[in-house]
Amino acid sequence: MGNPAPPLTPVATPLPEYTRNQLALRNGQDREEIWVAYKGHIYDMTHSRLWRFGKHYQHWSGQDLTAELKDAPHTEKVFERFFPIGKLVD
Repeated sequence: MGNPAPPLTPVATPLPEYTRNQLALRNGQDREEIWVAYKGHIYDMTHSRLWRFGKHYQHWSGQDLTAELKDAPHTEKVFERFFPIGKLVD
């Protein structure tokens, strides 16, 4: 009956790249999306109840929060709950 097909292996799709200006528009005000960046990756927080209206305590969406994490009451492990949707490029 012939040889069986080889098993399928997942193919990693490169993440789309976004500039800081594109990220800034995803602040829950200018556009509905609520995005933040951390360590070069962009995360979509649109459906997180903690990011309603584009603000999470003293932090605003649409920006890179890498330097601000030291002020947060949690560690970077919080980002493990979300999948990166893009890469931040200069």
